[in-house]
Amino acid sequence: MPEWLILAVLTVLTCGVVLGVVLLRQRRVGDQDDPSETPDVIEYMTMMIGVVYAIVLGLAIAGVWEARNAADAAVTQEAQALHEVSERVRAYPAEERERVRDDVNAYVRYTVTKEWPRMVEQGALSDHARLLGKLRADVMAYEPSTSLQAQSHQAVVDQVAEADAARTERGSSAEPTMPGVVWFGLLAGAAVSVGMLFALQIQRSGRELVLAGLFSALIAFLLFLVWHFDAPFARGLQDATEAFTTQFPQAARSSG
Repeated sequence: MPEWLILAVLTVLTCGVVLGVVLLRQRRVGDQDDPSETPDVIEYMTMMIGVVYAIVLGLAIAGVWEARNAADAAVTQEAQALHEVSERVRAYPAEERERVRDDVNAYVRYTVTKEWPRMVEQGALSDHARLLGKLRADVMAYEPSTSLQAQSHQAVVDQVAEADAARTERGSSAEPTMPGVVWFGLLAGAAVSVGMLFALQIQRSGRELVLAGLFSALIAFLLFLVWHFDAPFARGLQDATEAFTTQFPQAARSSG
């Protein structure tokens, strides 16, 4: 199901439930309901609950957005480091240069076509770090014979280490950001915040119904944002593999 459709259905259902409960409650109570009888303490509690929940919800959105940016940065760093490896081996002899580039291409191809779907579905990297290990072994096995090759060799070694670190960071970003207990708190807070509308004895006037609907839709939208960015590689990034396929077009052709 498209994400825009999920958002639309969630918003409509939330508003429908809230407005339906308001109308049914008002029909049951009738003219006997007097909003002026609402104790002042309930208004203070409603205000306090709203402020606390707004802070918690804002922190949740900021947290998943930061995790989304960190995941994007990790992918970009990994792809850029591998690209630097392919470029810096220009100083190597032809045989060693092609061997290293073949290792890089094999790793990128596997990452885009095999590892990425597994990472999205299972929230973890595959156990095929051996491809990166083979790249590291081939790089370390080369013995430079000139000063230019020695300088390039050290830079290549550093870039391989940076790619390994970025891959580890990518793996840690594959899991959902928000733990289950936080989701429970967000959903419970939403239910309490919306429920306070009834504690204030909201009436059936058009203005009050519109405000109740907008308030419910806003909470539904913000919770959708948290859910959307909670899994960066599955939903939060528009094209998560773009950094790889841009630097290595052959990987895009292989995955097409």
